Amino acid sequence: MERLLLTTLLLPLLSVDSATSNLEGQSLLFPRESATDYVLLTPQQQKPLHNFTLCMKAFSDLPRDYSLFSYATRSHSNALVLHVNRPGEFSLTIGHSEIVFRTPQPSQGPFHVCVSWESSTGIATLWVDGRPQGRKGVNKGYVLGAEAKIILGQEQDAFGGGFDEKQSLVGEVWDVHFWDRIISMKRTGPSCQNGNLLDWHSLTFQSSGDVVIKPKLWR
Repeated sequence: MERLLLTTLLLPLLSVDSATSNLEGQSLLFPRESATDYVLLTPQQQKPLHNFTLCMKAFSDLPRDYSLFSYATRSHSNALVLHVNRPGEFSLTIGHSEIVFRTPQPSQGPFHVCVSWESSTGIATLWVDGRPQGRKGVNKGYVLGAEAKIILGQEQDAFGGGFDEKQSLVGEVWDVHFWDRIISMKRTGPSCQNGNLLDWHSLTFQSSGDVVIKPKLWR
């Protein structure tokens, strides 16, 4: 009887941080520098990716570099990483090969970043706040593996772990969408709003450490 009562009491606690939610109007807030605070995202489909488009909004006033989006497989911990090196400078890593985009007017406030990549040509394109920031080639012919850990707030140096607090995000992210194809862009963002792999309006996620859901401050 005591074991049954304990199990009953624990069930709500165990399920608090694992959910599928509509996060419209909400942001995920990472309030401190740490190697333990992160959000694990579960895509709606597990499949090899020959193409992708990723869009998200974020804010941080960190003077150092930090990770925005980390996609790791068992063979490549840096299969896909979107990283901020400094305000206005973004790095994109595909299968451990890195390219850097420098924007002409670094943003000191919240920003909307989108990046697309296609395996057949290796061409990656970056947009910031609806403006194209150029195209570069990286790792032509690479395919992102299907079995992946997708993490916000930390950069993976191992499959699902290997975090470094000096690469952690202190700030917030919202409106994260991820597609398995190239999405056409408009000034206001992607012409198709909801990602078919990750959809902010129907997001399956699990948080670890000190991560807070709050109403977003910016559009």
